[in-house]
Amino acid sequence: MKYRFFSLIAITLIHTKKIFKRVLAKWNISTSVITPPKNVSFDSELQKNGTTSAPEERKQTVFGQRIAEICPYCASKNFVKRGMRKKKRESVQLYLCRVCGKTFTAQFVKGKQYPLHVVIESLNYYYLGYSFTQTVAIMHAKHTIEIPPATISAWVEEFKEICPYDRMREYALKRFTPKDAVQVTTMAHRQIYRFRYHRAKFSLILEDFKHRNFSRLREYLESVSAETPHHYFQEGNRISEARARFNYNDVYLRAKQNYATRIARFVLQAVQENKFRHEALQRFMIATDSVTIATEVPVYITGEDIEHMSHALGFEIPGFAEWKKENKRILITGHIDFLQVRNGQVHILDYKPHADKERPIEQLTWYALALSRLTGLRLYEFVCAWFDDTHYFEFYPLHIVLKKKKVRVRKKQWNTELKVGVASPLAEVTAPPGKRRKPINVQ
Repeated sequence: MKYRFFSLIAITLIHTKKIFKRVLAKWNISTSVITPPKNVSFDSELQKNGTTSAPEERKQTVFGQRIAEICPYCASKNFVKRGMRKKKRESVQLYLCRVCGKTFTAQFVKGKQYPLHVVIESLNYYYLGYSFTQTVAIMHAKHTIEIPPATISAWVEEFKEICPYDRMREYALKRFTPKDAVQVTTMAHRQIYRFRYHRAKFSLILEDFKHRNFSRLREYLESVSAETPHHYFQEGNRISEARARFNYNDVYLRAKQNYATRIARFVLQAVQENKFRHEALQRFMIATDSVTIATEVPVYITGEDIEHMSHALGFEIPGFAEWKKENKRILITGHIDFLQVRNGQVHILDYKPHADKERPIEQLTWYALALSRLTGLRLYEFVCAWFDDTHYFEFYPLHIVLKKKKVRVRKKQWNTELKVGVASPLAEVTAPPGKRRKPINVQ
């Protein structure tokens, strides 16, 4: 028994050593970039054309059944679980509202034979450029289910309204293959970030005349995977934790609803755990949205950049004078959740659950300042916004850092004293019609 016990320990240590070597092989410590392993869920399929994966890698952890928050009929939070509804390929949680007495589920898309996350993933792969047949092969490799190509075609037709990239897909396939359309880089910046950049989509967007000046933004996005100083993100302060308070006076905050809220409402109903909300939303928007060109974009700004903006451009950046007195090295880093180009402007979006209770104005303003310095674009061309599945708020970062200076206008004082040979214009206008003076000619 004693020898058997020690032999089991030895076998366990050997297996642990092998696993540790595999992890080190995929981790590049010098560049802080993780090379994505083969056959992982979403990004592996961007690099290959539908191959089978191992059974343990077929499990999908991003999607699942979302827990209900309110009753869709009376908006009450007083409800309990009632049981499970067994379907052909899944079981759906039922809820009973104690106020209105109705039974409901957490999903509003109903009547589907396949789970909703399968529908969403099928749409992702199709809009990346894969055909119906290739999408069927990919979904079979990941979930071991057979989906007829006609079913995926019906899903594409049904959800075309929330997938505006549908009209651009045909033209993008003429320039890029599905393998080269999206650039994916996994970065270890204190935590794992998955940078995605849609080359095909941005190349089509730049053809619009009002987007002709954004070629420098494309140059920056193309260089992220190779030229990003990853050590900055290990040393610098995070933008989301910045304590500087900007002046919000005279700032117009606009609330509305648009495609971002509609897409979030559709995708998040299939996400079970809250920590996967960003990932699921980013994957869907980069594939199906017509204006989202990149996700998790790394940005940074140094003390020299802030000094230039303060002195040369006249921006009001709080806390800079104190940092300079303390002789501290100023380095602020962050990652932009969503980057969009539309209506002649660059939109910086951040997903915030319960957006109506959040005010990430400082965070988004720093994002805009950093991206403006890295790309050379004017801050005038940026719009910042945060959203969830029901709210969308946007503002202009230029209004935060550059305030209008009030100029005192002095009233002109007219000299009513007459000089020889000169008639007073004021007296000529104000005098009655019959008593107006004529100019005196001096010879």
